[in-house]
Amino acid sequence: MSSSSFNRPGAVDLSQLAQQAKQSAPASSLGPRTAGGSYVIEVTEQTFEAETIRKSVQHPVVVELFSPRVATGQQLSAALIEIANASDGKFLLARLNVDTAPGIVQALGLQAVPTVIALINGQLAPLFQGVLPKDQVQAAIDQLLKAAVTNGMVGRAQPVGSEQPMAEPEPEADPRFAAADAALERGDFAAAREEFDKLLQANPNDAEAQVGKAQSGLFARAAALDPESTLAAADGSDDLESQLAAADIEMITGQVEAAFARLIGMIKRMSGAERDQARVRLLELFETLGNTDERVLKARRNLMTALF
Repeated sequence: MSSSSFNRPGAVDLSQLAQQAKQSAPASSLGPRTAGGSYVIEVTEQTFEAETIRKSVQHPVVVELFSPRVATGQQLSAALIEIANASDGKFLLARLNVDTAPGIVQALGLQAVPTVIALINGQLAPLFQGVLPKDQVQAAIDQLLKAAVTNGMVGRAQPVGSEQPMAEPEPEADPRFAAADAALERGDFAAAREEFDKLLQANPNDAEAQVGKAQSGLFARAAALDPESTLAAADGSDDLESQLAAADIEMITGQVEAAFARLIGMIKRMSGAERDQARVRLLELFETLGNTDERVLKARRNLMTALF
């Protein structure tokens, strides 16, 4: 299990908040190694063709287009890595940091991050955008593999784990967060939020629990939303609930500045209870990133201007 944004061992990394400056994932991001090795590789703009397109004539290749700047991407990464390493070579997972690959971003016409695509026999097939629960990710992969077999592709990827250095063992997980982490692992974000809330009742100044509660709340709300219809409903509307939902979708898909600007705009236009509701939600979104994030600092200044 990856470390949390506060480097809390055992936690699910929902945001990589304290690692904003890192431009590539650590070796441990390739996930736990199975007996047969890992089926996850990191690719660059220079190695993309050789490692993905060419290999896709032998077996399916799933490409995760991610960015370390996206607040919620690690949840998806963990699911994809686990599924890939459990597949025993039925497909190869290639991970590309889009921040370092502007040419591929332009070539693919990438609209959102994270985005997951598949390559079969050199042909690109879009799978999904945004962060999905693990069971939905598994369903999409299963459908891809069925299509590959139907088209006569039965080759298997070669394990690459022997080429990767073994990750150092992670420290023991903090037992305080065991219940919350277990809920996050199974995708029960509402339960995770309740567990973090219990910790905050005992210690209101627990910064890790504050972030965990905010992130879990965001995931719980976003899990019930359809991104496309949610954003469409908010377009040109001053309905507060529509705007709050759209801001959640923007956060979950890495459009942090857009989410902040949306809610600050509502605060400028509204008054009374609705204005306060928008302000409280904005503060909750700030907590998902932490107070030292540059985007949060900028948005806080804009919020002050909007309020006064």
